[in-house]
Amino acid sequence: MKKLANLVLAATLGMSATYASADAISDAAMSEHRSAQAKVRDEFRNPQQTLRFFGVKPDMTVVEISPGGGWYADIIAPLVQKEGQYIAAHFFVDESTNDYYRKSLEKFNQKVKDSAPYQGVKVTAFHPTKALDIAEAGSADVVLTFRNIHNWYMSQGNEGIDNAFGAFFKALKPGGVLGVVEHELPESADDSAMEKSGYMKRSFVVAAAEKAGFELEEASDINANAKDTADHPRGVWTLPPSLRLKDQDREKYLAIGESNRMTLKFKKPSL
Repeated sequence: MKKLANLVLAATLGMSATYASADAISDAAMSEHRSAQAKVRDEFRNPQQTLRFFGVKPDMTVVEISPGGGWYADIIAPLVQKEGQYIAAHFFVDESTNDYYRKSLEKFNQKVKDSAPYQGVKVTAFHPTKALDIAEAGSADVVLTFRNIHNWYMSQGNEGIDNAFGAFFKALKPGGVLGVVEHELPESADDSAMEKSGYMKRSFVVAAAEKAGFELEEASDINANAKDTADHPRGVWTLPPSLRLKDQDREKYLAIGESNRMTLKFKKPSL
């Protein structure tokens, strides 16, 4: 009887921990500090489900690659603020950096300085050929990259991809998780489409991660969109939120919504 009681207690504690984690993610995602404009994107980006799929918890060290204006940072930073650590591996800036990246980093640093949910955030730099020390080696529980891989491939090719995944592997603890969300190109498409469209083949991403030493643990359709054919005139930027064609076929692309995305959970093997 005592053994049964202990099992019930253990199960109850486990369930409580799960609910606590889920509630913390929900609270962070629904927080008033997130703008209404940002929350509108939740319909397509599914941040709560995505973070749960990747196993993000409040006591973890989480590195986000190229957080830009902070769409995901607005959720993750307060989520791990008390018990964990959020590390923003933001844009690398030098004398050759254009104004877009420079201003994006400046705005993010200002947010870290002024915004209460960002207190304690650590900002590092990432560039697929110039800045690869995103965090202390073996320190991160989770590394996350949202819709970035195409940028590295389009600008630095296979070298940039190899460097990026190698940097993620180095930063993670043994058993740590790499979470990837990326615009997905159908496997039947020509490989050359990855050079300009903003879409990447799942097979390419998986192969790059495995080359770095990762194991694919699980894939999810959380961010899939069957309406997206991935063959638009201005690539992925034809769709919202970019809408590069402006008023041309605007309703058509709004009806499609944001891109079809792969959501992949990789693991760094335990020692």
